[in-house]
Amino acid sequence: MAETLPLKQLLKTQTMEGELYEVHSDNSLTCYACGHRCLIKEGRDGICRVRFNEGGKLYVPANYAAGVQCDPTEKKPFFHVFPGSLAVTFGMLGCDFHCAYCQNWVTSQALRDPKALAPSQKVRPIDLVILGKRYQAKLIVSSYNEPLITSEWAVKIFKEAKKEGFTTGYVSNGNATPEVLDYIRPHTDLYKIDLKSFNDKNYRKLGGVLQHVLDSIEMVHEKGFWLEIVSLLIPGFNDSNEELKSMARFLADISPDIPWHVTAFHQNYKMRDPDNTPVETLIRAAEIGYESGLNYVYAGNLPGRVGKYENTFCPNCSVELITRFGFQIMKNLIVNGKCCNCQTQIPGRWENTEP
Repeated sequence: MAETLPLKQLLKTQTMEGELYEVHSDNSLTCYACGHRCLIKEGRDGICRVRFNEGGKLYVPANYAAGVQCDPTEKKPFFHVFPGSLAVTFGMLGCDFHCAYCQNWVTSQALRDPKALAPSQKVRPIDLVILGKRYQAKLIVSSYNEPLITSEWAVKIFKEAKKEGFTTGYVSNGNATPEVLDYIRPHTDLYKIDLKSFNDKNYRKLGGVLQHVLDSIEMVHEKGFWLEIVSLLIPGFNDSNEELKSMARFLADISPDIPWHVTAFHQNYKMRDPDNTPVETLIRAAEIGYESGLNYVYAGNLPGRVGKYENTFCPNCSVELITRFGFQIMKNLIVNGKCCNCQTQIPGRWENTEP
């Protein structure tokens, strides 16, 4: 029986030289893939555990996927992108955060937690394009682990995808750098960021820094990606009125047209203490979002229980334009990117409209 390689060793066979780094005179290097900007000594890994220095060169993940699915675009969630379409979604292994409630921990924590076992499969960029065509998907999206740390491979995939007319996107924690955003922008259209808290102490418990994420949200908007924000609301962690107002006002100050999704926590991975988020919290958060000046606020992942907060309304005339139940589109009255009633332009990526 052939001996199975340990995961770390196996992943070293599925790499290529990276592009997002700078070499120093002592053969150490600085990685620019995420906001940690790791200084990686020769023979060592970055915080993500999947980008490593060998001989003064940065090697990064390539040529595999730890998960591939064809999902509703609304599941990402992108609510202002081709409603009712499908998104081929791929993920790899590793993350630069270590959230105790991670829903994708079997992939994101695969090199930190021995219980996190997600088998990888060899994948070529063309395989994902073929899959997308087979299912008549409109999107190809990097998700399931943190896409920033596998950006070189995502760009290879997205280059092939763009040739065939696919829209491309990241589902990310938003711990970015200007360098990585400039690198992916020519090939990436959409960007979803998790705004996990407005409290730096909470962010540090997750392995991040609040200011890095806030800076990334501003940069993603400025650089012209289509941006949607998700905040998973955890009782006692980030669901106070004060914190919700701070998040909503921050987003509204950048642009009132940024969609904000407030979603329900379910006990997962290592976080078993807080109760699951009640529907009342989601409705309260959605109301705070609108009161703070946002035009599009969605209460997610409790289908049929949040009333109007699953739906899209025209901010000018208040007509209900898109009716949803979970990931299903029940009605869509947006025509050429505009309100069917008053012709107000609705921001997003719609059929028959240019970005």
